[in-house]
Amino acid sequence: MKVKGIILVLIGAGSFGFTPIFVKTGFEYGYSLGQINLTQMLISLVLLWTISLSLGLNIKRIPKTDIIKIVATGTSVGLTGIFYYGSMQYLSASLAIILLFQFVWIGMIYEWIFNKSKPTRINLIAMFVTLTGVFLASNILYGSVFQLPPLGLILGLLSGASYAGFIFFSGRVAVNSHPVIRSSLMITGSMVLMLIVFHQDIPTLNLVDGRLLGIGAGVALFGAVIPPLFFAGGAPLISGRLANVLSSVELPIAIISAMIILSEPVTALQWVGIILIIAAIFINESGGLSVTRKTRSEVM
Repeated sequence: MKVKGIILVLIGAGSFGFTPIFVKTGFEYGYSLGQINLTQMLISLVLLWTISLSLGLNIKRIPKTDIIKIVATGTSVGLTGIFYYGSMQYLSASLAIILLFQFVWIGMIYEWIFNKSKPTRINLIAMFVTLTGVFLASNILYGSVFQLPPLGLILGLLSGASYAGFIFFSGRVAVNSHPVIRSSLMITGSMVLMLIVFHQDIPTLNLVDGRLLGIGAGVALFGAVIPPLFFAGGAPLISGRLANVLSSVELPIAIISAMIILSEPVTALQWVGIILIIAAIFINESGGLSVTRKTRSEVM
């Protein structure tokens, strides 16, 4: 069962690494950020609610307050899409995913603010390793980062902040509800946000445009449908910390796919930075595990 859980989580995390391919292709075809986000969210909404209904799931058993919280949490998914895909309008897919992965240390700040849990020595080491990895992965030593549009960098960092918020709050809202119905409600919240933010793009949507639907379906499947469903099936079979570590596979998959399919160059020094970012996740999770073991030993 543990092996099955590992495989499912790896597939779920790895699939998210393919979304930049569809987003970048969509921009090349001339579609706007709003058109891509609205289309992929609409397809995600239809697919997830279809799955929910086919499984006989409904929201009647979920308290209204929990429904509101789940939908509100779903807006962080929408924000991540807006910021993450928006950064790709200005940056390479490789750099955009690196900035998204700043959720590693941003999540520590959320823990500090909302849970009053100060970062441990291990957390601070992981943060230092992460920032060192970003320093190398962004190619700042060769000055290329200073030539990049500031808006792209800001959007990339905001995507990391919103993704960290999704991870933090989604693990605390209606956790006993069925994962599929929770995902459906979250996507509903994201859809509402998209309709508000990109209301000016609604009249331009052409839902009989096969190319736009193909782009939207790719982003929807690999970004909003497959990840939550496979995580829902695999995460319960393994520890939460192992799931977090396995999720880091998203980074190299996104970089490699961008290299092969989008022909984006990545230097050896940048790969060193990417490896450091992944190592920081291992360090952070192993630190939390050691704290848990210490607490157990004290109790015994």
